[in-house]
Amino acid sequence: MVPRTRALAPVLAVAVALLALAGCGDGGAAPPAAAPAVDRFDAARAFADLRSQVRLGPRPAGSAASRRLAARLRRDLPRGRFEAVPGGLRNVVGSLPGRGAPILVGAHYDTKDIPGFVGANDGAGGTAVVVELARALRTGQRACQRPIRFVMFDGEESPRGSDDFLRDGLRGSRHHARTRGAGLRAVVIVDFVADRDLAIPREASSDVALWGRLRRAARAVGAGSVFPPTTAAAVLDDHTPFLERGIPSIDLIDFDYPHWHRTSDTLDKVSARSLDLVGETLVEMLTRLRAEGCPPA
Repeated sequence: MVPRTRALAPVLAVAVALLALAGCGDGGAAPPAAAPAVDRFDAARAFADLRSQVRLGPRPAGSAASRRLAARLRRDLPRGRFEAVPGGLRNVVGSLPGRGAPILVGAHYDTKDIPGFVGANDGAGGTAVVVELARALRTGQRACQRPIRFVMFDGEESPRGSDDFLRDGLRGSRHHARTRGAGLRAVVIVDFVADRDLAIPREASSDVALWGRLRRAARAVGAGSVFPPTTAAAVLDDHTPFLERGIPSIDLIDFDYPHWHRTSDTLDKVSARSLDLVGETLVEMLTRLRAEGCPPA
C-alpha cells in the first residue's frame, strides 16, 4: 500500500499522509484500550500465527518462503484453494457457505522485497487476523446467513525496482476484483492492525456507511477507542480495486506506523492485545452483516 498522494507525487507522500493523520486526531497518543468485553476471537492463537510467519523471514511475492506460507494458509482456511494470478503469483481463497451476496474479508500475505524485512505488522498481522476470523466464524452458522469469502492476496507490494505502484502493486487484488468481484456485498481489508500503539481512523476512501457499521461493532465489544471518529489520508491498498468497481469497501490500516517498509517492523512492535481488539470487532461486525438475510431471532 502507498498513500494516494505518493502515487501522484512521490516526494510529498509520506509527509502528507502523516500530517493528515496528525491533523484529524487530538494531537496526542491515545490511551490504551481496555480489553474487549467478549471472547470469540483467540488472540493468543492469532499471535502465534503472526510469530510463525515472521520466523519464515522475508516473504516477497513469488519467493520460496511465500510459497511455503501460501501452502499453510490453504490448509488453515475453510475450503482453502489457490487462485492463479498473472505473473506466476497466487492468491489463497477460502469460504464459509451461505445465501446471497458474499462478504469478502482479505489481507495480503506477501512482504515488501527489502532485504531483512519480515513484516510483523505489514503482512503478518492482517493475515493472522483473517485466519483466526475464519476459525471464529465457523461456529454457530445458520443457513440463512450470507457467505464469507476469505482471500489472502499475493503481490500487494510492488516488486523491487518498481517506481510505479499504480502499475505494479495490488496484483492479487486487482486480478480477484476483475475476475470474481461481481456480486460482492462488501469488502473488508485487514492490513496494519497489530502495532502496539493502535488507532485506526477511517481511511479517507473507505466506504462511510460500512465504516459506520465497523465503529458500531467496535463499541459493542468494548473496542471503540481503537476506531476514533476521525479520518486519515487515503491510501492505495487492496480495497482500491473493489472500490473502483463500485463495491462498498473499507481498509483497516493504522498508517501512522513509523516502521512502514523498514526492517524494524519486527515482533517487538506488535501485540496480541491489538489483534484481539480488531479481531473481536470484526467478529461482531461480520456476524451482523452475515445475518442481514435472516429472519429476526
